[in-house]
Amino acid sequence: MVSDRNLYGKIDWWTVWLYIALVLIGWISIYAAVYDESHSSIFDVSQRYGKQMIWIIAAALIAFVIMLTDAKVFNAFAYIIYGLSILSLLIVLVIGTEIAGSKSWFQVGGFALQPSEFAKFATCLALARYLSSYNTDFNVLRTKIIAGIIIFIPAALVFLQNDTGSAIVFAALILVLFREGLSGYFLLSGLYLIVLFVVSYLVEELYVLIGLTVLAGMAFYFSRHLRRNWWKVLIVWLVSMGFVITVDYAADHLLEAHQKTRINVLLGNELDIKGAGYNVHQSKIAIGSGGLFGKGFLQGTQTKYNFVPEQSTDFIFCTVGEEWGFAGSAVVISLFVILMVRLVRMAERQRSDFSRVYGYCVVSIIFFHFLVNIGMTIGLVPVIGIPLPFLSYGGSALWAFTILIFIFIKLDANRLALF
Repeated sequence: MVSDRNLYGKIDWWTVWLYIALVLIGWISIYAAVYDESHSSIFDVSQRYGKQMIWIIAAALIAFVIMLTDAKVFNAFAYIIYGLSILSLLIVLVIGTEIAGSKSWFQVGGFALQPSEFAKFATCLALARYLSSYNTDFNVLRTKIIAGIIIFIPAALVFLQNDTGSAIVFAALILVLFREGLSGYFLLSGLYLIVLFVVSYLVEELYVLIGLTVLAGMAFYFSRHLRRNWWKVLIVWLVSMGFVITVDYAADHLLEAHQKTRINVLLGNELDIKGAGYNVHQSKIAIGSGGLFGKGFLQGTQTKYNFVPEQSTDFIFCTVGEEWGFAGSAVVISLFVILMVRLVRMAERQRSDFSRVYGYCVVSIIFFHFLVNIGMTIGLVPVIGIPLPFLSYGGSALWAFTILIFIFIKLDANRLALF
């Protein structure tokens, strides 16, 4: 057994220092993004950079409390934490405050809290608890269904808050299921449907249906294996045809107008640099203008003159790109990559199934945020409004990511005691 008195020496300090480095880079970047000469002190709490300092101090206290908590608590109370999180998502639908079109905030005075951010680590705990249960067999269909339900419930509630971006984040936890034994066919099927959606969005429906019929016929004709399993070809063809037919309906009835416009801009169907494409257009200008080594701290013209909306939150990365250039961007990306590789290595060395699954949940959530947020700023993915972990302005996101990662650091420090 490992005593908590020896905890200090068992903490993965590489992960802690990577976390601290990213948080400090975020604080400095927020200062640059919203810098006001009349409030030049980075400690000025009337400005966003001063408020972020308060969030950082609070995050440090949260991390400290987590490290003092018995690691077994997170396993024992995983379902209770998940249940309280689901309850908060239900309550916010009734009495929540609407900000930026999403009814997903509890607001008291000037303080706002977003429960969907905390639902991420709660869902990770519940999923880890379920998949690590002694009577859980992932080869059984029932296990896959229940794991999917654990992920789906918070995602659906967040979607009802009109916060599509945060709802999509929960889909990243499917990656954990692949680590636990989910067949790669599910991933290939998902990629196939994404490609089919894009093609259906760009090409006339009739032509897509004809193309699918021709492909199914060719596959059936040229493959003996498929001829013997003709019913599989038939099912895939029918599902594909039905999916294509429903794409237009989904785009018209499930997507908001601005979401549809963003997809059109991304796919090249529309050129709207003054409307839906404005943020991304200005973000790419900012990043591109940084060159190799950037314009220098507080010297970014796109930043200084507020050309990029939401630059301290969703588009914080373009501040790094403009002021510190390719070199600075590469450093930030490298820190994230090193952190995620480190977390994967930590997950693989766990002796507890609960800790291993939770570790992969942490990596999946951070990876999705990292990939999509930076992809948004350079125009590779639609703008769905999710923060860059540890860098973007905001207390809810910073606290939630701090809890997410430090629970795992605590579990890792106690991995021998939990075995």
